[in-house]
Amino acid sequence: MSLMAFDQTARGSELLLAMDPASGTPLHTQLERALREAIRSGRFTDGTRLPASRILATELGCSRWVVVEAYQQLAAEGFLRTRAGGGTTVITPQAERGDAPAVAPATAAVPLPADFEPGLPDLAAFPRSTWLRALQHTVRNLPPHHLDYGADAGVPQLRHVLAEHLARTRGVRTDTDGVIVSAGVTHGLTLLCEVLREEGHRQVAVEDPGWPRLGLAVRRAGLEPVQVPVDDEGLVVDALERTTARAVLVSPAHQFPAGVVLSPTRRTALLAWAAACDGVILEDDYDAEYRYDRRPVAALQPQAPDRVAYLGTVSKTLGPGVRLGWLVPPPALLSGVLRLRECGDPVPATVDQLALAHLIESGTLDRHLRRTRVDYLARLTALRTALAEYLPDARIQGVDAGLHLTVHLPDDTDESALLKEAREHGVQITGLSQYSSRPPARPGLIIGYGKARPRQIAPGIAALAAAYATVRGTRP
Repeated sequence: MSLMAFDQTARGSELLLAMDPASGTPLHTQLERALREAIRSGRFTDGTRLPASRILATELGCSRWVVVEAYQQLAAEGFLRTRAGGGTTVITPQAERGDAPAVAPATAAVPLPADFEPGLPDLAAFPRSTWLRALQHTVRNLPPHHLDYGADAGVPQLRHVLAEHLARTRGVRTDTDGVIVSAGVTHGLTLLCEVLREEGHRQVAVEDPGWPRLGLAVRRAGLEPVQVPVDDEGLVVDALERTTARAVLVSPAHQFPAGVVLSPTRRTALLAWAAACDGVILEDDYDAEYRYDRRPVAALQPQAPDRVAYLGTVSKTLGPGVRLGWLVPPPALLSGVLRLRECGDPVPATVDQLALAHLIESGTLDRHLRRTRVDYLARLTALRTALAEYLPDARIQGVDAGLHLTVHLPDDTDESALLKEAREHGVQITGLSQYSSRPPARPGLIIGYGKARPRQIAPGIAALAAAYATVRGTRP
């Protein structure tokens, strides 16, 4: 299976380079070793172009210095050729080409059949050309006054476009003045939590299992996160009512990681809870754009705009590196959020805000979503097929939506041992316990398919099944 793109340029998402920030080995050294071994093993053939250092650094989540240092070292060793304007290309050493006896490396890194890390879209699918055109259009038509510090709530043009876009796609009830531009859901959540603390709140209920960074954001804002369980119908409102929290963070359209939708009965109960305790619902609508079996359920905010603070982002549609999101607070919290902005909370860059407004107004974002929905549905279908073939013991939880699947395994499966064995088989994957505050009722895996290339999914699940068979003491 070739890991090269058709034009013989290796895409960063296909390099499958294993790096561990917690290992104690400098990241540039890890990258040098991984690239060196990939060249020696023949994964990267002579003349293959590697991604630009800035692009590869973004996709690996490291600084550009790490990539530049690794490229320079390998160029000095004769593995790479770097030319101004010509990119970085692989030079297979003479020994590896068979002209001289090859010296086997001391250790051989296991290539990853697939990276199933959840929480990320296909970063290589970012619409570079359309984003560039949007930036060019913005800069060409930018009045000079737009280069000042700007409005505390964000650029009015983007807020106006977002108000219309959210009303059309999610049913959100707001106007331009009700939308605040943020750097993403976590940023918006932090602003809301700081205002809630000023209003006398001491706790925020969060879903369990859930995305750990959201609970950390609640704690950094000076509030206590209170774990509330999630089942097949979403947040267990009965358990929420037994807490003393008067604010709750919930993802009704597609819960992470369980993948379930908040049922109509639970939605009604949650709104009743908020009315009864004078509470606030923080709605995390992080990936509602991706529902494959039907139209996504409407946002919760339209049913109680005075009780629900709506949060959204382009992190799953474009990429987290764009750093743009929005929040629609209830009227009672709006002025408090704006006060924080006056105290120096940063507003995302004006040019980027206007570029996003242009993408939405021109219909470019909608076209991008239509293309990526087709792509992600194909990956989801391939994943379901591979699970049915190689891991028939797995039970899928949740709906066909988002960029991940949650699967549960037999109760006697050792989840931690499976994760370790999967890594030995070259599979990057996470377990349900990594997102839970207490041991989950059933062992499970969170399988992200946003990063994995379609042709890598079946081999990756086959390797996972081999790891599962090893842990269970059975034959694959």
